[in-house]
Amino acid sequence: MSEGTLYDKVWDRHTVTTLPTGQTQLFVGLHLIHEVTSPQAFGMLRERGLDVAYPELTHATVDHIVPTADQSRPYGDSAAEEMMAELEENVRDAGIEFDDPTTGDQGIVHVIGPEQGITQPGKTIVCGDSHTSTHGAFGALAFGIGTSQIRDVLATGCIAMEKQKVRKIEVTGELGDGVEAKDVILEIIRRLGTEGGVGYVYEYAGEAIESLDMEGRMSICNMSIEGGARAGYVNPDEKTYEWLRNTDEFADDPEKFERLKPYWESVRSDEDAEYDDVVVIDGNELEPVVTWGTTPGQGIGISEPIPDPDDLPKAKQETARRAQEHMRVSPGETMEGYKIDVAFLGSCTNSRLADLRRAAKIVEGRQVHPDVRAMVVPGSQRVQRAAEEEGLKDIFTEAGFDWRNAGCSMCLGMNEDQLQGDEACASSSNRNFIGRQGSKDGRTILMNPRMVVAAAIKGEVTDVRELREVATA
Repeated sequence: MSEGTLYDKVWDRHTVTTLPTGQTQLFVGLHLIHEVTSPQAFGMLRERGLDVAYPELTHATVDHIVPTADQSRPYGDSAAEEMMAELEENVRDAGIEFDDPTTGDQGIVHVIGPEQGITQPGKTIVCGDSHTSTHGAFGALAFGIGTSQIRDVLATGCIAMEKQKVRKIEVTGELGDGVEAKDVILEIIRRLGTEGGVGYVYEYAGEAIESLDMEGRMSICNMSIEGGARAGYVNPDEKTYEWLRNTDEFADDPEKFERLKPYWESVRSDEDAEYDDVVVIDGNELEPVVTWGTTPGQGIGISEPIPDPDDLPKAKQETARRAQEHMRVSPGETMEGYKIDVAFLGSCTNSRLADLRRAAKIVEGRQVHPDVRAMVVPGSQRVQRAAEEEGLKDIFTEAGFDWRNAGCSMCLGMNEDQLQGDEACASSSNRNFIGRQGSKDGRTILMNPRMVVAAAIKGEVTDVRELREVATA
């Protein structure tokens, strides 16, 4: 088993005891909740007459069902309004801080934690959402959990878990023009498979990872779960500390920052740490990656041909055939030129200010294709305000994009933002499963944010490297 990794260190420092089941009881440093997976857990507490053990370590927001067009109350969707009202009651009764839309701090749970500085190195973080691995970008151990586990954390501040193995994924070299963090993680999942990470957590390392900004690291850690890993993380470094220094948690309390920094540095993986597996990927060789199928692992470089199912491992052949039939693609073709109907820039993977800035450089001075409906959904109200102050909203709206309020939106289609019929969507989100974006006949092509807006402009999947960037303010 691994030894001396960040995973081992943080796990050991949060271990309470070993349970009779052989599982480890871990203390949870931060519990994030939202409106979809928490109501049942609060109901279980009420049935047992239990209180929330550590309300100060719990933080709530609303993101999955919140409308992005009109957020006036009551919501038009009665189910959404009911979930929102129940969350409001639960957090009020428990004394939990809640970033509702009236606060100006509401947003996707995996966006608000980092931007407020409550996501920190060396913490154990859980949330009833599979993409909680996002927070590992800061050197935290972050896990998605189920409703019964949410109940346990609310009631005790602890969770029972099995320890995993650690795979180090080293991405060497320098990422080329048009290649982003999203392409790196899509390539990792493509190579290792959607089940390749089962039983592991992923430690991302190497020059290409270290050169990424924090937003890029979050994008990579966010999709660890798509590769089957229980979590993913990047060791904290000066970029991590600089981000945290400027957040709410530390901007007005530099002494707190200096007090915690030695702990953050101490949890970094040792130079001689032992790993259960090591994978090396040459970042110099990567190009923009897009999916051709119905899992995040069915991806190819933009210039590469769609594979023939007969050339794939036998266990993957039938899945590939069904995916190609659904997506209406054929072996030997490339995805370049694939017609789209919708372009979606958003989700907990790619909705941060840096994502919008890069995309705006492609959009400025151009127009959305007349056959495409395109939307931009900022990841939080803070991202939304900053983008509007910088003039990014104007760039997008003048080009024909619909500028929305913060929320999960079309990533999972739990609100009004959904595909209709067999529409094809160029999406910056994290999953392309059939029905994921609201229509069982819809088709989703995952790609990086600049590739999404390039597709919106051209009306088809396009190599963004063919479009010249325009400098924005």
